[in-house]
Amino acid sequence: MNLDRKKLLALIMLLTIPASATDGYFSTGYGIKQQGWGGAGLAFPQDSLAAATNPAGMVFVGNRFDFGMTYFRPIRGATITGTGFADGPYDASRHKNYFIPEIGYNHLVNPNLSLGVSIYGNGGMNTSYTTPIPLLGSTRAGVDLEQLFVAPTVAFKANSHNAFGASLNVGWQRFSAGGLQNFDNPVASSSPGDVTNRGYNASYGAGFRVGWLGTISQYLSVGATYQSRTYMQKFDKYKGLFAEQGGFDIPANFAGGVAVKVHPKATVAFDVERILYGQVKSIANLDSNQAQLGANNGPGFGWHDITAIKTGINFKASSALTLRGGYNHSGLPFDATQTFFNLLAPAVVQNHLTAGLTWGLSNGKEINVAYQHAFKKTVNGVNSIPIPGANANLHMYQDSVGISFGWGR
Repeated sequence: MNLDRKKLLALIMLLTIPASATDGYFSTGYGIKQQGWGGAGLAFPQDSLAAATNPAGMVFVGNRFDFGMTYFRPIRGATITGTGFADGPYDASRHKNYFIPEIGYNHLVNPNLSLGVSIYGNGGMNTSYTTPIPLLGSTRAGVDLEQLFVAPTVAFKANSHNAFGASLNVGWQRFSAGGLQNFDNPVASSSPGDVTNRGYNASYGAGFRVGWLGTISQYLSVGATYQSRTYMQKFDKYKGLFAEQGGFDIPANFAGGVAVKVHPKATVAFDVERILYGQVKSIANLDSNQAQLGANNGPGFGWHDITAIKTGINFKASSALTLRGGYNHSGLPFDATQTFFNLLAPAVVQNHLTAGLTWGLSNGKEINVAYQHAFKKTVNGVNSIPIPGANANLHMYQDSVGISFGWGR
């Protein structure tokens, strides 16, 4: 299970490829196995990406290394009505094909203690309009937000029924925006010149995640996790766009879940996650706020906290084949009055159907595959543009296919 350091670094750098996500801008699940059953699995760890969901699970997955890649294809766009000069459909999918890797490693120090690291994309947002949007600016509009976590993790079994884990979440993110010239002036922004078309701006930060996994019986396990707010450096190049002079922390979240063995070959999992988008001003402030962009109370995307419900089934069809299926439903992160600024972040999909499988090979090796479809969702604006009778209507759907290879013993 040794891996050349240069190859590992190359794999980590691949994780900076742009991504979008579907529980708001968070991923529905982490690891190909978890993606195959709706993002559930907080109480049923299966690989070395488990720390991304519940650090306590790492002590149950043994010695293993995992590397996966997901092909992700989001289709998004908007229709503007009632302006008299900018009406029409707008295609936001000039870029629509992405590849999102993931890496995990876990080592059992002894049967009751593990050390590992999980490296994964937290999620992100990307819009790339094929034409300018006259309401926003004179060049092609779009944003690109990418986020990455490196999570070194320790997990231990306190006794035969309870395990605990903790991860240090080292965060990296970068952002770019274009086509927003109409807001790049002293009236609209507290820092004109730092609003649009500044190229990429990266920032770093840290937070933590803790988790518990309890084995109630041979048929039932229960888990809980909490991830703190990840405090990030500000986007200085965009301090005239985001509230708090470029602030863009990663929101906290918490979740609970159960896994029930309903048959010797079948386990059903059910998770509920709460994502606290409302605690970060640049995400949560309403776009109607009467302040300049970049100010402490400057306009934002109007996002509020959401709840994501994840459920799935894991079926051991044979000694070599495991099948999975799942469903994920997330709340809509913003109201219909907030669709104007969310032309840049039309994260409106809510319902996701998933399927997956694992094929066991020799010597502890395996291949995992997952597919996810997020059904098309349209949100029609209600008084969302500050022109009487004008609205921005958003739509989106997406598909993804992932494959991973695991080595364990």
